[in-house]
Amino acid sequence: MRLNPFRALRPDPRYVAEVAAVPYDVVDREEAARLAAGKPRSFLHVGRSDIDLPPDTDPHDDRVYAGARAALDRLVRDGTLVREAEPALYLYRLIRNGRPQTGLVGCVHVDDYEHDVIRKHEKTRRDKEDDRTRHVLTLDANAEPVFLAVEPQPEFSRLADQVTRAAPLYDFIADDGVRHVVWKIEDTHPWVSFFGSVPVAYVADGHHRSASAWRAGKERRQANAGHHGAEEYNWFLAVLFPADQLEILPYNRVVADLNGLSPAEFVEKLRVLGRVTALDSAPTPGAGSLGVFVGNRWYQLDFPPDSIDATDPIGSLDVSLLHERVLGPVLNVGDPRTDPRIDFVGGARGVAELERRVAAGEGAAFLLHPTSMQQLIAVSDAGEIMPPKSTWFEPKLRSGLFVHTLS
Repeated sequence: MRLNPFRALRPDPRYVAEVAAVPYDVVDREEAARLAAGKPRSFLHVGRSDIDLPPDTDPHDDRVYAGARAALDRLVRDGTLVREAEPALYLYRLIRNGRPQTGLVGCVHVDDYEHDVIRKHEKTRRDKEDDRTRHVLTLDANAEPVFLAVEPQPEFSRLADQVTRAAPLYDFIADDGVRHVVWKIEDTHPWVSFFGSVPVAYVADGHHRSASAWRAGKERRQANAGHHGAEEYNWFLAVLFPADQLEILPYNRVVADLNGLSPAEFVEKLRVLGRVTALDSAPTPGAGSLGVFVGNRWYQLDFPPDSIDATDPIGSLDVSLLHERVLGPVLNVGDPRTDPRIDFVGGARGVAELERRVAAGEGAAFLLHPTSMQQLIAVSDAGEIMPPKSTWFEPKLRSGLFVHTLS
């Protein structure tokens, strides 16, 4: 695959902890506004510029995109973000609960996305693509990187060890306790050469960002009569991690009601599907089992092992088992992308959030076994699509550390 150094816009080291922000798509407007309150340098003013407009503003209002561009221009103008003099690459290490993961920051090619050198496992929504494509084109920049995984190779570790012997460019602890360390790589040739031998990468997080970067690049090509292929819009911002360093947490589900059933009736229907065990606290479900919180009590549902086809990369996923055996037939949940009765709760929010959501209503929560990187790769290699919200990667990349401008 192709890799390109770039002249980043990045924070002055004095301001990096103030700038760094959670990605735009892991918080709603209210959460983003709270996180950015009193923090004019926060990159949320770029990624979630709706926080600087009245709460009832349509998220696709022209002012949202204009506000994002104005916020980015302001951060450049006041010296919060500085421009690299020469193209470079970076190593980006995140340490959560003592567990490190180290990725390479650079630009990957839009054609590699189109031709499945960069492989996907999730179906994107057109409205979200439209939003981020407009965001990219208005900013003339990729404001947030795509999170990619590659098969681990010793050469990646060897090159990274050489880089991390030097003093870091940034080293700070975010408000969630995750440590973020960045090193600048000025001698980029070994890395470009190494990635030239990497056959494929996998989108771990950021399907809408990658699709939007590809669309923005295509639009720029079509609008440029003198297109020659070396323009910056042919590339988009990514962080590439060895797959064996990554941690996937479960992406749990909450359903607002029991489709007319009482909690006891619902549990009896689960008993038809497998072994149900009543518990005093939340379980840690393994593959082929679910935690279920209903009627203010936890249960574990174990599906019969011989009912699961382990050779089916989609059907054997626990999210698929949940929807095909419980949510659809028992609770009458339709398309999980559009059915308003279902909500998704990232594993980082914990069991307490599931209990809180159900205690406030009449429904049920479902605690899942996390999808593995091996499953993600198998689905991507097969050209298949996972059910929506199948993976929750932690820790999240911080936005604002790197901006790739398209011209």
